[in-house]
Amino acid sequence: MDVLTFGESMVVFSPNNNGPIRHVHTFTKSLGGAESNVATAIAKLNHSVGWFSKVSDDEFGRFVINAIKAEGVDTSRVVVDKNRNTGILFKERYQRSNPNVYYYRKDSAASSLSPEDLDEGYIKQTKILHLTGITPALSESCRKTVYRAIEIAKENNILVSFDPNIRLKLWPVEEAKKVLVDIACRADIVMPGLDEAEILLGLTDKDEVADYFLSKEAKIVAIKLGAEGCYIKDRKEGVKVHGYNVSDLIQDTAGAGDGFAAGFLAGYLEKLPLNEIGQYANGVGAMATLVQGDMEGYPYFDQLMEFIGKKQGIER
Repeated sequence: MDVLTFGESMVVFSPNNNGPIRHVHTFTKSLGGAESNVATAIAKLNHSVGWFSKVSDDEFGRFVINAIKAEGVDTSRVVVDKNRNTGILFKERYQRSNPNVYYYRKDSAASSLSPEDLDEGYIKQTKILHLTGITPALSESCRKTVYRAIEIAKENNILVSFDPNIRLKLWPVEEAKKVLVDIACRADIVMPGLDEAEILLGLTDKDEVADYFLSKEAKIVAIKLGAEGCYIKDRKEGVKVHGYNVSDLIQDTAGAGDGFAAGFLAGYLEKLPLNEIGQYANGVGAMATLVQGDMEGYPYFDQLMEFIGKKQGIER
């Protein structure tokens, strides 16, 4: 298996019209979750990937498993919890901004993940363990699970990939900084946004941010720069990779950062030069913003190659 990840996936209800949610009466159901977003995007890029979590023993739980499994992701280690609910997220959309989000995930099935839920033998099968900063924010047991997973990976020479994915609606900023910086310093691959790096480290210079993590355990750092693209640096070189101009942007960038992570990991697994890894990452992230929904815009490999100009499309 190329990549393994775990964390909470929620049922997302997106409004069918703009305005305050109290005036919205119809919604479209979809799936959302940083780790499952990464997993589905990687699967579509022809890499083997597994995702696990806990879900409820009801139709919402079945929807989550079925939606992720249908994209080619291994869900064999998902735990079904008969006593807890699957998390739910409602979006509230206005014309010219990303939507507001309302979480209903407290005491969810996924928030009860514990180190005992980890299948050590399963983790040993992967090349990269991908984690985000959302899971340790959910509960103390989730935090312990993340740290135990890192230990298992390190003991077995498995690379640890980390996207801070700061969610300040889930925990106080000071607590987030302490935990997320600590996890990032243990990771081999670190993928913060430049705005996240400023929150975590108080740094705004991309080289200083990259050098900070490279002075710890990181082998490579990818700093997301939004529409400008990204900056990737390892122990040998640093490369700025320009982003792609997206003119048909849907005003909901949820899933773009996860798409970036998936593209990056796919390029990294293929041992591409830094510039090409960045093109993969920027490309998947950009394409995510062209379609409504968190994961619906992720491309298949040939679609990505056409988007980034490495393959000629056939129109008719």
